Amino acid sequence: MKLLPCSAAKTTSPVTQNTVEDEMEMATVRHRPEALELLEAQSKFTKKELQILYRGFKNECPSGVVNEETFKDIYSQFFPQGDSTTYAHFLFNAFDTDHNGSVSFEDFVMGLSILLRGTVQEKLNWAFNLYDINKDGYITKEEMLDIMKAIYDMMGKCTYPILKEDAPRQHVETFFQKMDKNKDGVVTIDEFIESCQKVSTQ
Repeated sequence: MKLLPCSAAKTTSPVTQNTVEDEMEMATVRHRPEALELLEAQSKFTKKELQILYRGFKNECPSGVVNEETFKDIYSQFFPQGDSTTYAHFLFNAFDTDHNGSVSFEDFVMGLSILLRGTVQEKLNWAFNLYDINKDGYITKEEMLDIMKAIYDMMGKCTYPILKEDAPRQHVETFFQKMDKNKDGVVTIDEFIESCQKVSTQ
């Protein structure tokens, strides 16, 4: 499509101008996913499953990508009793692997593929990435506390039994005692995986 120079745009009729603008907007806003065959090869979903996922994704996100605000709105529907805003922010960042501020269908499928059908190692790597908020390769107590508080906020005040105000901090202290093997104040990916695998075999 050739863009008209500004002076020529003034002589164009309003109907034609709107049509050109609409076409330009549609061309820039729409995101076309990679071929389903490629996604099928990269993920652990069948072509039929990908088609169903794509229909649902396009229904919620007609542009083919979801921004953080839309993601939060969609996610909040699953937790009406609490405030899922902060946790949805962390989750969005984990799905947004290229950190461009949007989640494409491919980003969504690859994350979902790991969460639903990945190996234990893949799931633990994904979870570590979620907790490693600043992406420096370590989980600090503050990062874990931020996630833990977000989970408690998301679950709302109607949890049973009723939780004490300092419950998130107590959980973080317990986790850190188990995970931070060398007591250096941070948890590495190796410490995280080793600790989680020990818990899952007990």
